[in-house]
Amino acid sequence: MVTITINGKKMQVEEGTTILKAAAAAGMPVPSLCYLKEINEIGACRVCVVEVKGVARLVTACNNLVQNGMEILTNSPRVRQARRTNVELILSQHNSSCTSCVRGGNCSLQRIANDLGIYASEYTKVIPKKHWPVSFPLIRDSSRCIKCMRCLQICDKVQDLHVWDIAKTGSRATVGVSHNLQITEADCAICGQCLTHCPTGALRERDDTLKLLSAQGAFADPEKVTIVQVAPAVRAAWGEELGLTREEATPKRLVAALKALGFDYVFDTDFGADLTIMEEGSEFLERLNHRDDYKFPMFTSCCPGWVRFLKSQYPEMTGQLSTAKSPHQMQGAVTKTYIAEKFGIDADRIFNISIMPCIAKKQEAEIPNINDSGHGRDVDLVLTTREIARMIRADHLDVKNLAEEEFDDPFGTGSGAGVIFGATGGVMEAALRSCYYLVTGKNPYPDAFYMVRGMEGWKEACFDINGITLHVAVVSGLGNARKLIRAIQNGEVQYDFVEVMACPGGCVGGGGQPIHDGEELAEERGENLYFLDRSNDLRFSHENPKILQIYEEFLEKPLSHMAHELLHTDHHGWKMPGEEKTE
Repeated sequence: MVTITINGKKMQVEEGTTILKAAAAAGMPVPSLCYLKEINEIGACRVCVVEVKGVARLVTACNNLVQNGMEILTNSPRVRQARRTNVELILSQHNSSCTSCVRGGNCSLQRIANDLGIYASEYTKVIPKKHWPVSFPLIRDSSRCIKCMRCLQICDKVQDLHVWDIAKTGSRATVGVSHNLQITEADCAICGQCLTHCPTGALRERDDTLKLLSAQGAFADPEKVTIVQVAPAVRAAWGEELGLTREEATPKRLVAALKALGFDYVFDTDFGADLTIMEEGSEFLERLNHRDDYKFPMFTSCCPGWVRFLKSQYPEMTGQLSTAKSPHQMQGAVTKTYIAEKFGIDADRIFNISIMPCIAKKQEAEIPNINDSGHGRDVDLVLTTREIARMIRADHLDVKNLAEEEFDDPFGTGSGAGVIFGATGGVMEAALRSCYYLVTGKNPYPDAFYMVRGMEGWKEACFDINGITLHVAVVSGLGNARKLIRAIQNGEVQYDFVEVMACPGGCVGGGGQPIHDGEELAEERGENLYFLDRSNDLRFSHENPKILQIYEEFLEKPLSHMAHELLHTDHHGWKMPGEEKTE
């Protein structure tokens, strides 16, 4: 321990502690813009400067360590003036039209500028502008970039994709796509981790809400039947931007809000997750039974960011992906076939909307060969958790006092196994629960496969099912996925089945989830999903009565001809930019 003094308050902190952390522990936190613990500690923004007695220059608190006897002033006149000047310089190259910014009211730069009382500046504004393809699911607005480098560091150190790089020099320096490419030419996974770690509105998702809300939108067309489905991870986060507690932000209250917005039917993607387990679990057992015909491990395919990563970085392993579509795409396909027939609706009138924690699913829904219902796109529109929260705010709904409503049948019933799809390890656990049943004819203890849970970036386990030893692994974060694949290629590890999610912590930490700068809530949201699993009377996908019903009435059985037509896809049927270049 070392003894230091912060603003006249003497305290002891552990040796090796940063000034930033020590000040926070003292109850006198220092503001910062670029800092991300263990990821971006470069002092780029200069907002966290403090004064250390005996040191001539001001020092950055985020990357300087305390020393015994150090006396620190976090808000001296000199510090206040320097901090104000530094923020004013940032604002001189920043588009400050906060009323038209997606991060208005949730922007670290806006908050700090207001805290410092900066309402005008003497510096001339020079705002950079750069063309960006507005059709791409991830939008970058260079006029709002503050050059903090967070996006670059997240992509490099966590996701290991190196999509971003520094462009130009001096005051013109900014962030651009690596190798001077357009984003449409880059091997971006569209995971959105750069977006959720951006402190301003420089990165955002493509806003698709007007396709519903405009005069030409689906809500305004009396011929359209709007059917919305809600992903498992959304229920763990949707209330955060609306000021709701977890007890208030129930799935049923979200249903009520969606009905109030004007959606005709509200379905639960937990049903699609259960359907995915039936198909993907059966496919895995089929591959095991014909092991000589396949390469192992089999990889899960429900995360489009991961699929994009594998196809761009290791295209030779694309055939090891499960052919099962993601849950919302399966549900979209059966909605425009099975549901259309069951409800007596012309399938061409159905407008399918998915509310997802993910921006990669916006691109996934646009892949031509993933749409098999024969009625246009199986999923017509994908909205993020943030977009639906903005729609609820725009309609001034008093969500807290809305009476809860049930999801609509028959896609309103989902198992606990479907719920945990949103957390890392959840897909694997759900699959193993049903695989055990499909092999033995009896259910395992529902929590028998708990070893695949948790926030570790790479987990592995062995399970015995009726004398068959299965070696499985679970990975979240694309940097961890690369480490795992390299270990497989080098012969260091061998697995039968591997779950990969692009975002750390799984979909609960997805690129479309609410943003809380400086907070990582994937673990807390994931625990909420496991609570919902434990609270569910149904814990197994194969026991969902609506799943049994759709197979009996329409699909016949897992891996049937109809199931292959609607629920499976060919991952070789479309190309990533890197794949196109090598042809």
